[in-house]
Amino acid sequence: MSASGVGMKNKLRRLAVRLYARRVEGRLDTARGPKHIGVILDGNRRWAKAASNSTRQGYQAGAAKIQELLGWCAETDVEVVTLWLLSTDNLGRDPEELNPLLSIVEGAVRNLAADGRWRVNHVGALDVLPERTRRVLLEAEEEAGNREGILVNVAVGYGGRQEITDAVRSLLAKRAAEGQTLEQVADSLGVEDISEHLYTRGQPDPDLVIRTSGEQRLSGFMLWQSAHSEYYFCEAYWPAFRKVDFLRALRDYAARHRRYGI
Repeated sequence: MSASGVGMKNKLRRLAVRLYARRVEGRLDTARGPKHIGVILDGNRRWAKAASNSTRQGYQAGAAKIQELLGWCAETDVEVVTLWLLSTDNLGRDPEELNPLLSIVEGAVRNLAADGRWRVNHVGALDVLPERTRRVLLEAEEEAGNREGILVNVAVGYGGRQEITDAVRSLLAKRAAEGQTLEQVADSLGVEDISEHLYTRGQPDPDLVIRTSGEQRLSGFMLWQSAHSEYYFCEAYWPAFRKVDFLRALRDYAARHRRYGI
């Protein structure tokens, strides 16, 4: 097939996808949609490899996709979006890969704060991050933490087990400062006591968790908060995630009967 023929075929394919996306969107009942969506942005490196690009280009493409996703969320009734940008496990990578990744994450957070449409909130352990990254996160919160619009949780230096550990440590320190003994804490401890000390305290738990790249596991993402979440696993790598993929996730969520238990 000639180059012009391939180009025409690609144009027709893109047009068909847009028409299908409009059809799905037209049939969505936003009243039954999720209010809080968690997203595991997976597949940046594999996308880069498949496209013969560098790993850095893969992460840059993934960072650029964030604004698209939030734009799609703004067209629905989504109120909170939690984006897993950097795990605590990522911090153990070789500095030659980690340092460019941190730089891209910092740029993505700055862009979110500068956009003007979103509130920005960091979730994760600040003390495990480099000083420059901590400063970027704190400045973004200060600049965009009290706006109207979707609340965007940027999970940087985040691990689900670490979050629960930090919550328990914070709770014990608070109770000790109030003069309670360990036995008194144990006797009165409830689920909500832990929830009040999570990184996302005061926020609704995620209704829907989306993971891209075809992997079907949470890898520790929001372990406590996702107890009753619905999961949607998408085959597309994160930089290739399309609006039609997002709409399919919402459609799938709306079709489920949530039981909040067994």
